[in-house]
Amino acid sequence: MTAVTNVPGQGFPAPPEPALTPLEVIARAEAIAPTLVGRQSETEHRTYYSQETHREFAAAGFYRILVPRRYGGYEFGIDTFMRVTMALARGCPSTAWMYCLGATHAIAAATLFGEEAQAEIFRDGDFICPATIVPSGSAVRTAEGDWVLNGTWNYCSGAPYATHFIGHALVRPAEDQPPAPMLFIAPRSQWRRLDDWGRQLGLKGSGSHSITVEDGRLPAAFALPGVHLSEATVTGGTPGRDLHGNPEYGGGPLSYMVLEIASLAVGIARGALDVYGDLMRSRNTLLPPIVGRAEDPDYQFWYAEASGMIAAAEAGVFGAIQQWRDLCAQGPAAFTREQDLRITTICRHTIRLCWTAVESYLFPTAGSSSVRQGERLERVWRDMSMLHSHSGFAVFLPTVANREFTRVHFAAR
Repeated sequence: MTAVTNVPGQGFPAPPEPALTPLEVIARAEAIAPTLVGRQSETEHRTYYSQETHREFAAAGFYRILVPRRYGGYEFGIDTFMRVTMALARGCPSTAWMYCLGATHAIAAATLFGEEAQAEIFRDGDFICPATIVPSGSAVRTAEGDWVLNGTWNYCSGAPYATHFIGHALVRPAEDQPPAPMLFIAPRSQWRRLDDWGRQLGLKGSGSHSITVEDGRLPAAFALPGVHLSEATVTGGTPGRDLHGNPEYGGGPLSYMVLEIASLAVGIARGALDVYGDLMRSRNTLLPPIVGRAEDPDYQFWYAEASGMIAAAEAGVFGAIQQWRDLCAQGPAAFTREQDLRITTICRHTIRLCWTAVESYLFPTAGSSSVRQGERLERVWRDMSMLHSHSGFAVFLPTVANREFTRVHFAAR
């Protein structure tokens, strides 16, 4: 686990539970996860998790795991955060997706923005900030140096309880030049959530609503012209690494974003395996000899194949997490674009393993009564199908990322 680098004795505000440890916060997630199963239907109907769940997460410290200690966070590190995400996804994929893609961007905010912005961004401790990487809308600079923002951004997972929003607006550097992306962070007071989520195939309760801004005004410190989150380079150092003295606020943003999805995929697949295990213990075979499924050679094979794939995926994710942290610890120059892309290739294959385990072994052999609408395994299949339709996983990673990794690999030699 990552040790915190800043402590109250240095003059920083203490988090709500100064003695809380990473193991304790992970244990809380594991205890909460089973309770989320019974709430899945209402979560999908509502399109986001309940106020009760939100309060439970806040009390458990989940929204401060990645917030810098300087601002009253726990600064436990990405390994702790990913373990919490996996545990929650094992209970309810929609809830975990909404939580993860809301709370995770404390890393981006603490890495890329300067001290002036961070002091305002993190002033309340709890931090929930959906982010999108597709540029939209526009931003115009005022005579005072601030930015006026207009636009609508889709798929903002975590929007219902968000304190901020990270997005990209198009800015024209000069009249004769095409518009270029600008990374920005907008407080909740500057935007509103649209009621446009819940009709998708899966992840219906993930709170992935659109966010719209009408003449929002952002201080100059809240905008980074020319910066795109998935392409940001960290080899020259980052404001967060210097400010907090923590190398994890200096890691590759692209690989970090894919680590989130891989962690969610492992947790979701684990939940599917839990359901299948219950069926192994409680149901018989359909054809003679009629025996318990746990005694049948075919079901034994299917369970073992899926279990092995999910275990391999989990090992791959934790291996990739450790590689990400090791590169951070080695210093800014170590986290090159090639290393950033290499970790994404690992994550892509771990996600594929999880999908194959569910789609090829667990879902088709569980039995039709186990995959009726509203059944837990049916929901997992829908949610993982939705994950597969994510443009980052379905389009960017197997094409653009693969090609760029190969180019930079051979160009470096």
